[in-house]
Amino acid sequence: TRRQVLLFVSLISFSTAAAQISYSVPEEMTKGSLVGHVAQDLGLDVKRLKSGKARVFTRDSTAYVELNRDRGILLLKERIDREALCEQIMPCALHFQILLEDPMEFYSVTVEITDINDNPPTFRTSQAHFNISEGVLIGTTFTLDRATDLDVGENSLKAYSLNPSDIFSLKSVNQMDDGKNIEMVLNAQLDREKNELLTLVLTAVDGGDPQMTGTMQIIINVLDANDNAPIFTQPVYKAFIKEDQPIGTVIIRITATDADEGANGHISYSISAMTDQGHGLFKIDKGSGEVTLNGKIDYEKAKNYEVNLRASDDGGLTGSSKLIVDIIDVNDNRPDIHIMSTSNMIAEDAKPNTVVTIINVEDADSNDNGNMHCVINNNDYFALKSTSEKFYTLMTESELDRERISAYNITVTCSDE
Repeated sequence: TRRQVLLFVSLISFSTAAAQISYSVPEEMTKGSLVGHVAQDLGLDVKRLKSGKARVFTRDSTAYVELNRDRGILLLKERIDREALCEQIMPCALHFQILLEDPMEFYSVTVEITDINDNPPTFRTSQAHFNISEGVLIGTTFTLDRATDLDVGENSLKAYSLNPSDIFSLKSVNQMDDGKNIEMVLNAQLDREKNELLTLVLTAVDGGDPQMTGTMQIIINVLDANDNAPIFTQPVYKAFIKEDQPIGTVIIRITATDADEGANGHISYSISAMTDQGHGLFKIDKGSGEVTLNGKIDYEKAKNYEVNLRASDDGGLTGSSKLIVDIIDVNDNRPDIHIMSTSNMIAEDAKPNTVVTIINVEDADSNDNGNMHCVINNNDYFALKSTSEKFYTLMTESELDRERISAYNITVTCSDE
């Protein structure tokens, strides 16, 4: 894919700068809060900010930070919700440049948005219902829905507790990564004649200060004899799908077996839990176990999804497995070219290697689909040089003579691989 930009060049010289500074602010600070003394930290005079018409340069309109030239400081332009901005990505940071003109300079700035404990753990539903046979053996496990917490780090979900815990207790099972399934373990024999209905409370606790919690009620109907739980053919399933596949595409068919006969051996499939950003993207046929795409996926937003699967028989027993869906990148983004200078003039006595403008180019795709190369049309007076990743500098290559040529049309072409 390629994109062309027409650049008109006439008469002013520029210089570049390579300083880089970083700041850190907590989320949810009020509009107008101080981010940092950018002029002082960059060693710039406030007068230079004014004369150079200093401004914040971002690639889109989501500029959360603004520059106060008179005081040489960066201020928050609006309140930032870290979870809305970055979801689970750590660290969460804003990247932008401070741009000055005449001569042209730019400085890279990174502002990390740190998490505060402003979200409690939450369960997908307020109640979970189980139908469990009184003949189930002690030690049998039942998969529970996990809680989710939008916060990260120490403020994220840390532990679960179950109350009362005399008949059932909790067991955490690692599955290939840091994600955990929560399982309830039977510790004592059930007796339908003594108690046919049990009510438990599952509590999720985060690590913040103060601590925040979320709860889900577990209601258990005690039934008669069903002594075999469904078992998946694999503990973990893997599947691959291209990001441009249409809704309804079949991803995989999963299978579980149950040694019981009749209703106690009849299996229904369901999705028990998955990551927040994946909710609604996949669905499963409860009878066939066929998993299909139910929403638009984008490799640039998520490279894989984890789906927790549940197989339930009509007697109330369950089995669990996990499906990992890897997203395959498609070259669906063309290079995006941005001209950073607002001027289109240069003096005819400018020396060779004078900077005319700086060009910022990005491609949202990954690997070869996102690797870019930029060139200009044949021109004896100008050259395009790569100064750093995603930045090119257009410079004079020989002396200019306005009486011979008073204006140049330069075509910049950027292609991905």
